[in-house]
Amino acid sequence: MNSKIALITGATSGIGAACAEMFAQQGYKLILVGRRANLLEDTSSRLKGQYGLEIQTLVADVRDKTTLSEALEGLPADWKKVDILINNAGLSRGLDPIDKGDTEDWDAMIDTNVKGLLYVTKIVSNWMIPFKSGHIINIGSIAGKEVYPNGNVYCASKHAVDALNQGMRIDLLPYNIKVTAINPGMVETEFSLVRFKGDEERAKNVYKGFEPLHAQDIADAIWFVVSRPAHVNINDMLIMPSAQATATITNKN
Repeated sequence: MNSKIALITGATSGIGAACAEMFAQQGYKLILVGRRANLLEDTSSRLKGQYGLEIQTLVADVRDKTTLSEALEGLPADWKKVDILINNAGLSRGLDPIDKGDTEDWDAMIDTNVKGLLYVTKIVSNWMIPFKSGHIINIGSIAGKEVYPNGNVYCASKHAVDALNQGMRIDLLPYNIKVTAINPGMVETEFSLVRFKGDEERAKNVYKGFEPLHAQDIADAIWFVVSRPAHVNINDMLIMPSAQATATITNKN
């Protein structure tokens, strides 16, 4: 049994759940963080039964600094030697021009995608520093590489993540902590359903006419990155469906 520990935020569905499956297959002990207790428990029970793993589940919203800190710091000491941190929690809300944007949507995106990532990273990086080892994987987006119509604040939040990747890599270099950016294009998860606030038909239309990425594709890429030799770091990976050229240009049938 692998003694390494992976901490995954946003672990209740999509890329986070796929990463939990991937690292479970590799024998990692898991710390799964998410907002939906029932889904966390379902994932934990299934993986424990299938792989015989030790798993900690933490019900917490990365936007809530106090609750998040209490949950993480409440872990037993031997669970704080985290080897892999996957900052996956993130969302997009709304698709409106800047003059019509909902400020509550803006807060949700900035608080989750930027501040939540920072809150988790500060705590976990301080666990890694004494051991002078660790690997932080931040899930960004094609939206962190280019800006598209009505994507304004979401794109800004992911551009911030892109900058944080670079800053973290510099700041944590003396401690041998790797930092990798994973930037997907269109992945069929709950992303569009959340963006369109539960409008299932509108969400489905995003992926009609071509095959988007699947959560498993991103988990595979993350495992590739993590499994490189100690002297190798993949700084930045941009992953697109073969039918997607830019954030907004796709080849639909």
